[in-house]
Amino acid sequence: MNNIAEENENQKMNTEIKEEKEEKEEKDDSVPEITGEESMEELLGIYESSLKKFEEGQVVTGTVISVTRDMVLVDVGYKSEGPISIQEFIDEEGNVDVNVNDEFEVMIEVWDEEEETVLLSREKAKKVKVWLAIKEIYDADETIEGEITSRVKGGFSVDVGLLAFLPGSQADLRPIRNMDEMVNKTYTFKILKYNQKRNNIVLSRRVLLEAERDKLRSTTLESIEDGNVMEGIVKNITEYGVFVDLGGVDGLLHITDISWGRVKHPSELFNVGDTINVKILSFDLERERVSLGMKQLTPDPWTTVGEKYAVGSKISGKVVSLTDYGAFIELEAGVEGLIHVSEMSWTRKIRHPSQVVTVGEIIEAVVLDMKPDNRRISLGIKQTVENPWEVISQKYPVGTIIEGKIKNITEFGLFIGIDDDIDGLVHISDISWTKRIKHPSEVYKKNETIQAVVLDIDKGNERFSLGIKQTQADPWESVSTRYEVGKEISGVITNLTDFGVFVELEEGIEGLVHVSEISKENVKNPKEHYKVTETITAKVMNINSDERRIGLSIKRLVEDDDDKSFKKFTKDMKPATSSFGEILRNNIQEQIDATKDEKPEKAVSEEPEEQDSDTIVKADSDAKADSAEELTITETGSAEETDSEETKTEEVKADEVKADEADDDKTDNPEEK
Repeated sequence: MNNIAEENENQKMNTEIKEEKEEKEEKDDSVPEITGEESMEELLGIYESSLKKFEEGQVVTGTVISVTRDMVLVDVGYKSEGPISIQEFIDEEGNVDVNVNDEFEVMIEVWDEEEETVLLSREKAKKVKVWLAIKEIYDADETIEGEITSRVKGGFSVDVGLLAFLPGSQADLRPIRNMDEMVNKTYTFKILKYNQKRNNIVLSRRVLLEAERDKLRSTTLESIEDGNVMEGIVKNITEYGVFVDLGGVDGLLHITDISWGRVKHPSELFNVGDTINVKILSFDLERERVSLGMKQLTPDPWTTVGEKYAVGSKISGKVVSLTDYGAFIELEAGVEGLIHVSEMSWTRKIRHPSQVVTVGEIIEAVVLDMKPDNRRISLGIKQTVENPWEVISQKYPVGTIIEGKIKNITEFGLFIGIDDDIDGLVHISDISWTKRIKHPSEVYKKNETIQAVVLDIDKGNERFSLGIKQTQADPWESVSTRYEVGKEISGVITNLTDFGVFVELEEGIEGLVHVSEISKENVKNPKEHYKVTETITAKVMNINSDERRIGLSIKRLVEDDDDKSFKKFTKDMKPATSSFGEILRNNIQEQIDATKDEKPEKAVSEEPEEQDSDTIVKADSDAKADSAEELTITETGSAEETDSEETKTEEVKADEVKADEADDDKTDNPEEK
């Protein structure tokens, strides 16, 4: 402000000096008339007095007397003409815009009276004139028009004859989001301040807008009432709505009140400066807040949807939005229905609606349910075609053998493609009668073609059960004919446990040798006596086809071998030919015959020794006793053996339960089991 005051003082001083000079010039202009009697010296004095006197910085009017390639000569009433650079006369298109005898104002840049030379400038004369106009406008508190030429740091550059600065905060009532929109447009401004020495001019547009708004505000506030329809100008656009100038008062048209239909962004429907009609929804006089609506100018389409879209009818609409749970279909402006992902296909499992439809696509659907009060319509695509699950049971009855490709392999089974996007499941337990399969990928590969039997069709739960093993007979049904009880068989050890030995008799058929049936001796750990893959021989003790169990015994096989050996020994032994008396008599006779050749007196003195006879009798008695004792031991042993077998039978049954539990542990999927 101090600089402006100084500038004003300088201008006043310059004005006073100029007025004094003009007065002197008027006096000097009063040149005496020439009578013809004047001397040469008097004539020269009159000529010199007729010439104007100039000062540097003075603005005068000149006339073009010649135009050359580099300069323009201008007569300003001095002894010599003043040159001006030709560059000051070149327009925007590059043409020279000056002609001889053109008159315009110029500024005296340099004046040398001694050298009688003067340098002129047309541009500086224009600037001086503009500065004078700016001063007059500022002093009179008037406005000035200018064109915004470009954006600069913090605001805009404005051409008002000179380059002026418009701060961004003074460009509008509200912050401008896109400042480029104001470039190359002409507006009216107020001069806030200027400084000629610093060549600085500051403008404001906001001051004028605020004044204009204040004038309109009072009139507008009197006319605003709830329910009134008013005309306004779109002042600003945001993602949540549009600000409308109703005449000094701004109202908000929220995005939800623009249309009964879906609006992604208000910029799709409006531009800044558009004139629109809106309805006053609510008005807060104290806070000066006005809520506006545009869709309220037309009837609500949901009031007639019940008549247009009956439940069960087929409709067509445009896909306007996709979510994780479904697709929204626009039936008409403001009316949308939802197709849930579960209503898109009878057979396919749709994870996202983009697998079936795309935004902008026109599709057909069936009205499933309608709730106009909640503004909800449920639609379905799959209802436009026949449900394949309704006819699948007729096409493939239970027991039918089908053929298809493996579409997917999981840990619990195989999915086989049948037709119409219907997949059947072969559970892992229905793959083989005999093999213990940990994962179906051990046996089959994806896209492999296989055959299976239809086991069950559940329409309600949309499940199609298949079986591969059912294409062949169950080998356990005839196992009792191949392995009779008491038969001696051989097999390979496949597993060793604490309670026994598992022996593979054929592919998929295993028998169990319980730990109590391994040996007469007490075997605590079968792993100490056998190894996996070792071949052993055992006796079939029992068969249970329903529970798929075969009981084997190694101990019974050994006992049977011992019995056979004993029977063979007793069968081959020869029966006795003489009784005990005959043997005794023969021995005595032999002794008598042997003594006949000896001397008579020795023969007389020697008699048969009673000791030998007693010895023989004793031996025979001992033999009978031993035989009796052996019989007793045999009977006792047989009785004890019977008790032992009963005890061991109970132990076998208990361990068979453990074997069942072990079999269950081997199953990969307990839930399926």
